[in-house]
Amino acid sequence: MLNKLFGWGKKKEVPKAGPEIPFGRYSDNNKPLAKVNRWTDADNLYKEKKYPESIDAFFEYLRDDTIQNVVYERNGAEGRFELYQGSKIVRGTISKEGVTAEVTLAKMPQASVPVMRRLLEMNFNLYYSRFALDNDRLCMRFDSGIDAASPSKLYYGLKELAIKADKQDDLLVQDFSMLQTADNEHIIISPQQEKEIKYEYLQKWIQQVLDTAASVDAEKFSGGIAYMLLALIYRIDYLITPEGKLLHDLEKITGIYFKKDERPVTEKNRDMLEEFKKLKERPKEEIFTYLFHSKYTFSIVAPQPHKAVSDSIHVANQNMVWYRDNNYPFIASQIAEYGISYCQYSYSLPKVITELFHLYMKINYADFFTALGYTNIPYDAARNKFDSEEIIDSVREIQSKWRDKYPNMDFKTQNLRFDTLVNFDMTYTNEIEFLNMDT
Repeated sequence: MLNKLFGWGKKKEVPKAGPEIPFGRYSDNNKPLAKVNRWTDADNLYKEKKYPESIDAFFEYLRDDTIQNVVYERNGAEGRFELYQGSKIVRGTISKEGVTAEVTLAKMPQASVPVMRRLLEMNFNLYYSRFALDNDRLCMRFDSGIDAASPSKLYYGLKELAIKADKQDDLLVQDFSMLQTADNEHIIISPQQEKEIKYEYLQKWIQQVLDTAASVDAEKFSGGIAYMLLALIYRIDYLITPEGKLLHDLEKITGIYFKKDERPVTEKNRDMLEEFKKLKERPKEEIFTYLFHSKYTFSIVAPQPHKAVSDSIHVANQNMVWYRDNNYPFIASQIAEYGISYCQYSYSLPKVITELFHLYMKINYADFFTALGYTNIPYDAARNKFDSEEIIDSVREIQSKWRDKYPNMDFKTQNLRFDTLVNFDMTYTNEIEFLNMDT
C-alpha cells in the first residue's frame, strides 16, 4: 500500500528511443577530469623513473570506459595490451626492456614487388612506426625502450600505428589482388535491415543533390552547388558511417574541392558530381562491405577552439540568406548544415556540441531516423510540424548534463524559430555559434 501511495515501488524503465547505432567519427577529447588527471600522473611517474606505474596510468587515461576500447594487464614488469581502432587491433607487450606493439594488415601468400614498393614509399611518411613483413603477414610495428617510453611518445606512436593501419588494411587489399584480409574478426557487421536503409538513403541523398545541381545554372549557383556537395559528404560520413575504401573515396572527393589550385569552383563541382555519379553506380553488395560497427581509441582529427566552429557556422549562415530569400530552401538548408557538419567532420568536437549536432540531424533527416527504428523524432517533415517542446527539452537536457564542465554555456532556446525548417536550421546553428565553451 505504501509503495503505491508514495511511489516507492520499482520505477518503470523508460523504453529505448531506438537501436544502438553509432554515428559519426570517434572523438577522444571528451575525457572526464579523472582521466585527464591520470595523464598528469603518468607524466610525473615517468619523470620519477617509475616506468611500470607510469604505463599503468597512461593506459588508464587511454581507455574509454563507455566502449571498453583498451585491454590492459600487468604482472610486475611484464604486461600486455590491446587497442581497438576500427577494423584493426593493436597488440603489444611491456617488459623491463621496453614497449612493443604491432598490428596485422593483411596476408601475402606470395611475395609481391608492387606491394613492397608501396609500403617502402609509405614508410617515409611515418615518424614512430614502420611497415614490416613476418613470413606471409604484412604488419606495422612500434617499439620504444622503457626509459624512453614517455606518455607523449606512447600516445603519438600508438596513435600513428593504429590510425595508419586502420586506413591502409582495406586499401591494400582493394589495390592488390594477391593480398588477403586478416585479423578483422572482431568487427560487428551491421544488421541487414540497417544496411538496406543506409544504402537506400545513400542513393536518395546523392540523387537529390545531383537533380538539384542539374536544375540550376552551374556558374551562377557554383557556390550553392559546392556547399551541397560538401554537406552531402559530411552527412554520409556522420549518418551512414562508412568504413574502408568508401570512407577513403569520400575523403578524395573532399580533396577535389579543398586542393589548393587555380581551378574555378565550377570545374571542381563538375569533378565532384562525376565522382558521386560513380559512387551511386556501385553495387549494393560492395557498399554493404563498408558498413560495420567498430570501436576506436584515437580520433583521426584534432580538437580546435570553439572560435573555429563559430566562424564556420557564421560564414555559412551569411551565405545561405540569399538562397532562403530567393526561394531555394533546399540549398539554403544544405548551406546551414555545412556550417556545423564541416566541424563535425574536420574537428574532434566536445561531446556536448556533437550531441547538439545529432539532435539537429535527427530533425533534418527525421525520415532516415524513423526508418532505422527511432521513435523520438521531434519533427514531421510531411506536415512541416515541429514538436517544439520536445526540442527545447532535449536542448536543456544536453545543457544540464554538461553544465559542470561548461558552466557559462547558454543555448537560448527562446531564439529558435519553428515556422520553417530553413529558419529553424539558421536559428539553431546560430545558438551553437554563440555558445560560451569556456571550461
